Amino acid sequence: MVASTTGFAGIGSAQLAKPGTAPAKGPDAPKPSDQPQSTDPRSDAPIVPDSEFDSALPPLSGDLNAPLEAMAPLPAPSTQAPANQTPATQAPATPATATSPATTLAGDVLPPTGPSDPQLAQPLTPLSSFDTTPLQTAADIKDKDAPEIRYETATKGLDKAGDGLEGEYKALSALNEGKGKAANATQVAARAREDEALAVRLLKSLGYYDATAISTIETIPDADTTKPARLKATVSAQPGRLYSLSSITVKSDPTTPADLVRTQLPLKVGDPIEAARIQGAEANVSLTLPQQGYPFVKVGERDILLDDQTPTGAYTLPVDTGPRSSFGQLRTEGDPVFNLEHLSLFPRFKSGELYDNRMTDDLRDALVATSLFSTVSVEPVRTGTINPDGTEQVDLLVRQSEGKPRSLGGNVGFSTGQGFRAEGTWQHRNLFPYEGALIASVIAGTQEQGVSGTFRRANAGKRDKTFSLTAGANHSNYDAYDAFTTSVGVRWSYDSTPIWQKPLTYYYGGELVGTNESVYDFAQGRDVRRTYGIVALPGQVRFDRSDNLLNPTKGYRLTLNLSPETSVQGSVKPYIRTMIEGRSITPSPVAS
Repeated sequence: MVASTTGFAGIGSAQLAKPGTAPAKGPDAPKPSDQPQSTDPRSDAPIVPDSEFDSALPPLSGDLNAPLEAMAPLPAPSTQAPANQTPATQAPATPATATSPATTLAGDVLPPTGPSDPQLAQPLTPLSSFDTTPLQTAADIKDKDAPEIRYETATKGLDKAGDGLEGEYKALSALNEGKGKAANATQVAARAREDEALAVRLLKSLGYYDATAISTIETIPDADTTKPARLKATVSAQPGRLYSLSSITVKSDPTTPADLVRTQLPLKVGDPIEAARIQGAEANVSLTLPQQGYPFVKVGERDILLDDQTPTGAYTLPVDTGPRSSFGQLRTEGDPVFNLEHLSLFPRFKSGELYDNRMTDDLRDALVATSLFSTVSVEPVRTGTINPDGTEQVDLLVRQSEGKPRSLGGNVGFSTGQGFRAEGTWQHRNLFPYEGALIASVIAGTQEQGVSGTFRRANAGKRDKTFSLTAGANHSNYDAYDAFTTSVGVRWSYDSTPIWQKPLTYYYGGELVGTNESVYDFAQGRDVRRTYGIVALPGQVRFDRSDNLLNPTKGYRLTLNLSPETSVQGSVKPYIRTMIEGRSITPSPVAS
């Protein structure tokens, strides 16, 4: 294949021979005058005429969304000799090798590639050989290694807004959190800017909506010139005017009584627009309305329109009260720890009573106190049923999740009076549903041994009413006596609990105790063994008018114990044990 090129400036045109052949020499070689003259590329004649260039362009479409046309395939390289070259002069085909020169589609000969870089042939370095330890940041540098400067802090103007504000500011201050140490002055300035925003935010929370704050940093030279100078960061605040409520508007559906929402919103015109005061008033609405028949109340987003001319703010609060409701029935889902019949023992309200979420909380707390649930919840559910009084019936859905009913306990000790003593207990709180518990205990010691068992049914037919049956056998061996004792007892009780303190509680039952004792008889001057039997019918009544079961501060309590008993040792000897206890509780004087 023969290719021709036009010459560059200063170089005449040359005819290129076929690859693998030498240029012609000798008398048959063409003379310079016979060769075509070169054309200067700097001439004005175009390489390609405009008409030929335009005709070669593909037609363009005015539709921008039209699909692109397919590219024409490249022409295959020709294997035939040119018309002016005879087959006899064609050079034999030479196979391509690594050293043979490459040619382009146009026939231009490309220079041979040089030897490849041996580094490119080497395998890549494994990732495991790289050091992946992250670079150490300023936060990773230990305090002892970091450059450190000292600074002092001061505040101005916050005391104008109230005595407690400065204390709250210091508790949240970024400068105070740094404890007077920083890496550089830029860090001190950044902390000061944070405290500027903090001071403004705190002032606005008290109703000072025109508040501004600015921080300054100054250098305090040290008396000892060998020590670095200290910085002093001062945050100066200007509270500005105090904004107050000019009007209070509540947007809600009609309620019973009509002004229920407004009366439960403890705000009045003239009050400062203080964040804690506003939020506390709104929380009071969310808390008290469910206690007065509105379990589904929702307090909306407040709107306060400030007027910087007065300065005041118009307060608007939307409240979705939901329907006025009354208690309906109980529902349950989840694990069947209790059925509906047993669940009905716990509520302290009756169906049809006005809804009060305190009674709902009390029901949940009573269920939690049984210790038979891993989780339990009680929530109101709308039914759409309207009662004759206009309230909507609301059912309570109890979601039950069973807990572990068994427990083990024990203690081990030693004392000089009793010696070594170990006690273990096993309990199943729901062995006899519902809430029928079995408790077994064993005592082993050097001077006391015994076993006992107790059956106890809590909430037996009534909330907080308990039936229990106990039996036990015990052996005691002390210096004063040696005794074998057996006992059997039964008791019904109605008790107060921290959840529900009752004004009247009681218990009654029966006990039978038999003992065989060896005691010293001073008349005979020796130990004698005797057998006793005691039958008792103990009972107690308590009147409680105190304000708290566990920590009373006022009120009184009156307790009456009565136990008719008889002792049997050859003959019957009846007697009565009684005790009356009264307690008055008065508030302790407040120290001045």
